[in-house]
Order: sequence, then C-alpha cells, then structure tokens
Amino acid sequence: MLERHDWDLEVAVQEQLNMNEGRPSVYALTDQSATSPPPTVVVSDSLVQHVFFSPPSAWGGKFGYLVSFVFQFCYNTFTSVLKFAYSLIWNDTRRKVTDPVGDVLRFVQHFNVTYGTEHPVMYQGSYGQALNDSKRELRFLLIYLHKDANQDADNFCRECLTNREVINYINCHMLFWACNVSSEEGARVSSTLRASTFPFMAVIVLRESRMTLVGRLEGPVNSAELLTRLRAVVIANEACLDTARSERIERNLTQTIRREQDAAYLESLRADQEKERRRCEEEEKRKREETLQRELMLQEQLKKEAIQKAKIDLASDIPVEPEQTDPEALRIVFKMPSGERIERRFLKSNTLKDVFNFVFCHPSSPDSFEIVTNFPKRVLQCSSEAGRTLTDAGLGRSEVLFVYDLDA
Repeated sequence: MLERHDWDLEVAVQEQLNMNEGRPSVYALTDQSATSPPPTVVVSDSLVQHVFFSPPSAWGGKFGYLVSFVFQFCYNTFTSVLKFAYSLIWNDTRRKVTDPVGDVLRFVQHFNVTYGTEHPVMYQGSYGQALNDSKRELRFLLIYLHKDANQDADNFCRECLTNREVINYINCHMLFWACNVSSEEGARVSSTLRASTFPFMAVIVLRESRMTLVGRLEGPVNSAELLTRLRAVVIANEACLDTARSERIERNLTQTIRREQDAAYLESLRADQEKERRRCEEEEKRKREETLQRELMLQEQLKKEAIQKAKIDLASDIPVEPEQTDPEALRIVFKMPSGERIERRFLKSNTLKDVFNFVFCHPSSPDSFEIVTNFPKRVLQCSSEAGRTLTDAGLGRSEVLFVYDLDA
C-alpha cells in the first residue's frame, strides 16, 4: 500500500482505514502497474447482475413503466449496434486516450467543487491502473461513469455518493474509480463496458483468474436501493475472492517453502564447498609438508654422505700413532657420547687439528661435536686454533678428553 502511494503515509492510512479527511488516495506513477498492461475484463451477460433502475412513471402506472422499459431496451440495443458499427469502420483510432490520469483527476476536482469532498475515496489513476490494483489487492472495483447535463446523474452524485452509509460501504469493500464520459478515458471505458443509461455503475472482480464484470447498475436510484444492490453483488461474488485469496496464500506459501528449500540447498552447497575448500587446503598443506619433509630428508642424507666422504678423505691425514716408549708421546683417553672409552697416543708436536680429525673419523664419533678437557674444564678450539700443538694447547702426558654431541 505504501509503495502504491509513493510512501505517502497520510494518504495510505486514509485509504487503508477508509478515512477521507483531506484528500483522496493518490496513485503512484512509479508503481509497477503504471507501466504494466491492464488485464482484460470479461463482459459476459451470463455473469452480470444487470439492474436497470427506473421507477414507474407518473403516467400509466405499471403499464407506463413497461412501455418505458421496452422503449429504453430497444433504444439501448439500437445505440449499441451503431457504436459497434462505428468502431468497426473507424477502428476506434480517432479517439486515442492521451492523458487518462489527467481525465480522472479533472473529474475528481470537478466532483469536489460541485458536490463537495464528502464522497467515497476516488482512485486517482487510469482505468487500467485501477484494474491492476484491484486484481493485486483482491478487492471489488466499482466503476462510476458520469454524464454532464444529465439530471439523474446530477441527483445521483448529490444524494447517493455523498450519503455516509454509501461512502462507508464502498470504502470498506471496494476500490472506487470514477470518470466523465465526455473525457477520452471515460468514453473509452463507457464503450468497453457498453454503458448507455446514466448514472452508470459497474462492479468488476477477479473471478476464475480473470477480471470479470459481475454487476451493472444503470439509471436513477436512491441510496437505500443502491446499497441493497451493491451488497447483493458483493455477497454473490465474495466466494470468488475468498477462493482467490486462498489460492494466493497457498501459492505464496509454496513459494516461501520453495525459497526456504532453495536457501537450505544453497546453504548446504556452501557448506559442502567450504568443506571441500578446507579439504583441498589440508591436502595442499599435507603435500607441502611431505615435500618439505622429503627435501629435509634429502638434505640430511646429502649431509651425511658429505660427512662420510669427509671422514674417508680426512682419514689419510691422521698422523701415525707413536710408540708407547716414545718420549714425545702423549696418552689421551677420549670419552665418547655413547660412553665408549677410546685411547690413542699422539706426539707433542701434533696439532689440535690432528686430534679433531681422529675423533671425527672414528666410527663412534657424532657428526657435530666439541672436545672438552677434564680439569680445568675448557673447550679446545679445534677450528680457530687448529694449528696449535698439543703442548701449546696445555695438554700433558696423560689426558682425559670428553667428546660432546652438539646435535643431541
């Protein structure tokens, strides 16, 4: 309702609560129905409650009324045939509606000035827009066609359309659209609904999925009779609207369930995609770790091979062990990380490098180590002081040296 009234809260409340305190409802030109084609109205005599209001005339009583009715029927039939023939010849192109909304607004303004603002809420939009809104809101659409210089139409506006009971009933049960047949829009609607006697009213409602003319009220009438006829038309066709409402509710419920199912499916799909993404990430991570592990193992293997090769190459550089009786000999006991004790004699002139190479090339030696004296405890700098002799390094005739594994 707010969208149809371009978010004008005051006007929307006035129409929704049937309050006509200042101005009637204003049709929003930005509404979707402003551009969508209007539905076709089914005009079938078998579905129309045709009420021709014409009280017995003063002359002739019932006989005069019968004569008047027969004359009016023949006249209406003759004029309808003429209009139909005219439409075939001219193809109805000479009267092209250029400003349908303007025609309606001009009649609403004319009604307010001539008869006052006390009247049913008038739909301020074209006939096609009123049909669209009536179909969308599942409400009865009451059409009133006015004819100037017609005393019955003038009396109808002054007495019926300003009657409070009529106003309340129409506002509660129907959308009300009115126009003057002297305008292009009014003339087109008059031709469509085949209006011949004025005042003319027609009731249109959604019936079997099609907008259908279900009531035609023509001629002079008082407010009480008008209410009686309108109530009869509404009661006779309310079941159609109830059926349409039930079908729409069921359809909306089905669409809601389908949307919820689609949303659940999409959520499940997203969860599966997220699970697959995480699985792919974990698989990629595992592959990277395996690749890194293989590279580390390869590096470790290459390192060990390099160490083994170095041990083989350095084995020839180890000096020959001197005799026990050699006065220049030093006795050194190496305590390996495994607890193994290794005894070896060196000359005083041998260097720390010779000692390091001996330990390095021994099968029980770790790949990375340091050599530490027993007392006082100190680390022999076999790398930076590799050229120092054992005497210069402070080693005596008998020493115990500890070999520590640096990788342990």
